[in-house]
Amino acid sequence: MPAPFTVLLMASGGPGGPGEIESFLAEARGGVATPAELAALRQRYQRVGGRSPIREITEAQRVALSREVGTAVYAGMRHGRPSLAEAVDRIAAEGHRRVVGLVMAPHYSALTVGDAEKKLIAAAQGRLELGLVRSWGDHIGFVRAVEHHVRQALQRFDAPRKVPVVFTGPSIPQSVAARGDPYAEQLRDSAAAIAGRLRLTTWRVAYHVPPAVAEAWLGPDPPDVFARLAGEGYRDVLVVPLGWVSDQLEIQYDVDVDYRDRAAALGLRLERTTSLNDDPDLVRCLSQLARSEAAERGWQ
Repeated sequence: MPAPFTVLLMASGGPGGPGEIESFLAEARGGVATPAELAALRQRYQRVGGRSPIREITEAQRVALSREVGTAVYAGMRHGRPSLAEAVDRIAAEGHRRVVGLVMAPHYSALTVGDAEKKLIAAAQGRLELGLVRSWGDHIGFVRAVEHHVRQALQRFDAPRKVPVVFTGPSIPQSVAARGDPYAEQLRDSAAAIAGRLRLTTWRVAYHVPPAVAEAWLGPDPPDVFARLAGEGYRDVLVVPLGWVSDQLEIQYDVDVDYRDRAAALGLRLERTTSLNDDPDLVRCLSQLARSEAAERGWQ
């Protein structure tokens, strides 16, 4: 007999090897990736081993969440394999009819959560009853999990209380933000909640702007923030990639390679928090979110 509901984890996806980079970028950009974007992406992936670890991490999250929530959990990618459509087909084929969708992005944007929602609805095609957790960056479980990782990371410094903290997330086009997209406000609210619990004296929010983009994107970019901090006399900085819960290119390359080099050129020692990945605190948070959504729909 099928369980009262099942869960679908929806991750961003990433290339499993160099041969998948071009198709991944084309899908992520809606088939309009420029040669400059492709060259920049190839160079970045080359520096971090040529592939993304997102599939393995999402699988670990799926297994842990299934144990925690006590029901079947599936995983699908917005871009790449297994696709959301493939995951939905499997859910339906295995007899499930009620699905809670959890996008592995804590803050809502039409470009991420909204995109996943559209793809999920299209794939379900009336076969499934759907519930979607649209944002969860304010969930106390998420806030506490990140707070714990920040506390741990600050202990690497000689004077933790004096270290400025830069919370980062993916950028979005300014045109999207101008249409009322709530992403930037939600990201800042999460950062403020964590900073308040830690009683941070100096903290900032910055946005990873993709390379080789033509239009204006939301800023400031982290290196610009580093330059201001260096000018104010700081010699250390802690980066908290708040907009992601899993290791991926924006963390492995942007922070660990590019930002660290740029910070060093300014005389700054850069450290970052470890990603949540399949941290038990994150898994418990996801379980609570799924159960709450199911309960609201009368599925429990």
